[in-house]
Amino acid sequence: MARTLSAPVTVAFDYTRSTGPVVGRFLTGLRDGVVVAGRTSDGRVVVPPPEFDPITHEALTDFVEVAATGTVSSWTWVPEPVKGQPLDHPFAFALVTLDGADTPFLHALHVTSPDEVSTGMRVQVRWRGERTGAVTDIEAFVPLADEDSASPAGGGLLEDHLVTGVVTPVELDYLYAASPEESAFYRGLAEGKILGQRCPACHKVYVPPRSACPVDGVATTEEVELSEVGTITTFCIVNVPFLGQKIKPPYVSAYVLLDGADIAILHLILDIPADEVRMGMRVKAVWKPREEWGTTIENISHFSPTGDPDADYDTYKQHL
Repeated sequence: MARTLSAPVTVAFDYTRSTGPVVGRFLTGLRDGVVVAGRTSDGRVVVPPPEFDPITHEALTDFVEVAATGTVSSWTWVPEPVKGQPLDHPFAFALVTLDGADTPFLHALHVTSPDEVSTGMRVQVRWRGERTGAVTDIEAFVPLADEDSASPAGGGLLEDHLVTGVVTPVELDYLYAASPEESAFYRGLAEGKILGQRCPACHKVYVPPRSACPVDGVATTEEVELSEVGTITTFCIVNVPFLGQKIKPPYVSAYVLLDGADIAILHLILDIPADEVRMGMRVKAVWKPREEWGTTIENISHFSPTGDPDADYDTYKQHL
């Protein structure tokens, strides 16, 4: 039996959010080289400041600046940093209670060995040279050698230029392992074929193939080679640009019901103005040059109109 395929997959996007008056004030402070805390109704000084008082549930309005020095209350060693962590070499994550605060603040502690870390050790902020209003404006905490040497990085909070929004990259890396049926589908694409699986009970054909029929649960055992021609069932016109977009909007993303299949596949529709695409339009797969093929659906560049008459609605109405 052929080996199943696997491939690394990365899902990533930039998450944009408004900060509001509390988080925005905290991030503005970091940009300007000061640490802003919030004083709650019970008198505690909290870093970062909460948006709402945990006692009264009212919006927090009492802000104070605390020192850039503090004491480690707890820590854990990171021997092998991963992508996206604050430092690219072994370090410690530490809970640091800054002087003037009552609650600890989590950040990286730059030391070279766990032997250099201890609960109760004194540390100070190492500010980033160029700050933008993000928690990464604190590059890391470092051991404090001299209490008198600790000094703030900025001259105070510039309240006329508050940070009002942040962009946070979000990324998930994982290894996708294809089933034997999916592996056969991807190997078929590497040979210029579109393969599906037929259920022996209801005779429905699924593409990409599934190990079992979702209608009756029977294993799909019969491999079927499908046509490159199909019918657009539903579609959307993409008008909004986004990071990493390879095609200039507007363009169409559509579900194409290949002849002989009982489930539609999602792909691009090109070679036609977006406003002329319609349900029932007959389209055909356009393959990339063979030297660019791999074991991927991207071997098919897009689908293009065949010029044939539109399919009758009754032939695809069960597949919308």
